Amino acid sequence: MAYQLQKRECFFDDFLLNTELTTAERQIHHPIRRERVMVHDELWEGDGCTYHNFFRDGDIYRMYYTSFGFDSSNVAPCICYAESRDGLNWVKPKLGICEFNGSKDNNIILKTMNVMVGCDNFMVFKDENPACLPEQKYKAIGLDFTELNGEKTECLNLFCSEDGIHFNFKRILSTSGAFDSLNVAFWDPLCEKYRLYFRSFHSFEGQNGNVNMTRQDVRDICYMESKDFETWSEPRLLDFGNAYDIPLYTNVIQPYPYAPHIYVGFPSRYIERIAWTENFQELCGLEARNLRYKEWPRYALAVTDCVFITSRDGVHFKRYDEAFLRPSPENDRNWVYGDCYPTRGFVETASAERGAESELSMYVHENHWMGIPAELYRYSIRRDGFVSLHAGAEEKLAVTKPFVFSGGKMYANIESSAWGYLYFTLITADGTRIESTEIFGNSTERRIHFPEFDISRLSGKELVLEVKLRDADLYSFRFE
Repeated sequence: MAYQLQKRECFFDDFLLNTELTTAERQIHHPIRRERVMVHDELWEGDGCTYHNFFRDGDIYRMYYTSFGFDSSNVAPCICYAESRDGLNWVKPKLGICEFNGSKDNNIILKTMNVMVGCDNFMVFKDENPACLPEQKYKAIGLDFTELNGEKTECLNLFCSEDGIHFNFKRILSTSGAFDSLNVAFWDPLCEKYRLYFRSFHSFEGQNGNVNMTRQDVRDICYMESKDFETWSEPRLLDFGNAYDIPLYTNVIQPYPYAPHIYVGFPSRYIERIAWTENFQELCGLEARNLRYKEWPRYALAVTDCVFITSRDGVHFKRYDEAFLRPSPENDRNWVYGDCYPTRGFVETASAERGAESELSMYVHENHWMGIPAELYRYSIRRDGFVSLHAGAEEKLAVTKPFVFSGGKMYANIESSAWGYLYFTLITADGTRIESTEIFGNSTERRIHFPEFDISRLSGKELVLEVKLRDADLYSFRFE
């Protein structure tokens, strides 16, 4: 049976492609570092501010993050709140909830030493389940410890709020994981269930290409689901197929906002070198790295970057092992364990180029473990721009599997050189070929014209799309 096209189809994976006929190569793209949007220089903040997560709620974006310091300030962990109306200008409102140094003029919503023992993460989502109780409209999950069979055990706590600011502990959600990362939960309206992604371990067997593995237990991502946020399925590891067995920390998995039937994530890769080598002597930040090595060697031997993952069912993921985000050029404040941890959440922002189309923005914190205030920077990428089908100087072909669409206009997200081109051909079940005009340019919403043919006549009929491209990229397409 032919696939019924969704609102927008992206080429993040092979789902829609006829891989036997497609010669265009898949190419991953990298976000561009933009301006600084937040400095964590309050007395209750520090160089360990991390695990930022945000979402749009009406006219504002709500952001939550963990605030503490690895430096000499020894600030106890707090959960803090910030908000923005445009994703560019963020404020830390004085909420008057928690006292710090005798004052409540701060943006702290929870002091973790009072309510959670050793929490280092707090992820919030707005529950859009129609059956959700008003007092539980905003749900949060965070690490805690409990006693299980006489032993101290990590657990995942549930907090609820009616306004997104004042949270109350509800119950322990799970003890089946490690949880010391940004764990993610959300209501998925397409399948009417909750999805939960959290940090865990699995045993490493064999070499499987990962030359940097130093421990038998490998950090990974586990998954559970629930219809009511009460009863959960058994944890299962995400399935990355035959990909290398690489340790993964954060996951920030979420439905892609322009194609919510597709899930995307940006897990951080934890790469721990086996021993101190001459390269560490040359790497930036040697003095601070030496201090961390004396405290705990892995704090100095480990570095992190970020990769892109995508899924259609939320369990089986395609993982790209070329980094989506690399540590920046060495500057005495990077190339550490804690680099390249993206926030969970997207915001559409205006382009810095006059008249250009809007971009997709996310954020990454910097100055981790550096003894100076952590900072949050905006990174941008074109809409649908994580992965493209690419052709260089030689013409390539992209061919889909059979599909059915509805509508009368076709648009595509394309990028070409002045010399480059794309030709779109719709092929009917009887072999009739309807070819577009030559397409070139750089647009996320380029109208595809088919001379003297109204493609609405093909609506509801089985088709295959064939695209010829040279010195060009194809990111996505849709029918309207």
